[in-house]
Amino acid sequence: MRPILIGLLAALFFSFTFILNRSMELAGGSWVWSASLRFFFMLPILAFFVGFRRNLLPVLQHIKSYPIPWIIWSTVGFGLFYAPLTYATIYAPGWLVASTFQLNIVAGSLLVPLINKTNRTIPIQSVVISLIIVTGVALTQIEHAHAVPLKGLVLTIIPLIVSSIAYPLGNRKMMQLVDGALNPVQRTLGMTIASLPFWIILAIYGAFTYDAPSQSQVAQTFIVAITSGVIATILFFFATDMVRQDNHKLAGVEATSSAEIIFALVGEIIFIGAVFPSFISSIGIVLVIAGIVLHSIIASMIDRRKLTQQRIS
Repeated sequence: MRPILIGLLAALFFSFTFILNRSMELAGGSWVWSASLRFFFMLPILAFFVGFRRNLLPVLQHIKSYPIPWIIWSTVGFGLFYAPLTYATIYAPGWLVASTFQLNIVAGSLLVPLINKTNRTIPIQSVVISLIIVTGVALTQIEHAHAVPLKGLVLTIIPLIVSSIAYPLGNRKMMQLVDGALNPVQRTLGMTIASLPFWIILAIYGAFTYDAPSQSQVAQTFIVAITSGVIATILFFFATDMVRQDNHKLAGVEATSSAEIIFALVGEIIFIGAVFPSFISSIGIVLVIAGIVLHSIIASMIDRRKLTQQRIS
């Protein structure tokens, strides 16, 4: 249960992304700056913490040993995850972006046979339970479909599908590449460094396409960088590292990201005056919560079963 609880805490800090990105969008800030500035802010913060503990050299050496995999999977896990996620806030409130992003739970389970080198079994129980969460996501999108044009609906869903696949794919491939050689803080710093080409290119595009970010957007992006980019990412990576050898438990930890929808909804209602979801969307949220609980129960049952088998043997 400990990895599940850490995952839920990470979800709380991740929710700042959805709340503040939506706040910046409503205030007229560009999604390009909301996305790229977060990682520019993360770099010195992470470098300070890692350098303070004298753990910077192993990160740089590991990147130097495997530069191409680091760049590819960091760009996938950070770039293709966060840029589309931020773009989607143009067309949808933060809680809805958070709910649709929960497709990453099913994506994580279905990617197992494509990613794992040894244990290629898809955790069927986790997939079935994840489908409950996906049903909840679909229900929350019904209200949105009636409120926006088809273009807005498509430009919300497609980027979030890309994001929901990229996040577990990049995270799992980086776990395989690092294989315990770096701790979660080091891995987060390494992925931030290796994804910099992507963010620099995006920032150059933003400089020619949009106005410079306002002081408010810079300040809010800095808060996102600390809460979501540093604290939440490290917590989530720590939780997934704890269970990286167990597909069922890993799916359970990834499922805790579903709690982001609840935290984002409450935060938007309190801080930016968002309207409470309709009855159908509320049912969808309940299904998402039910999926989290079932994932946690299965992870706990697997723990007890393994302990029993070890005692018998």
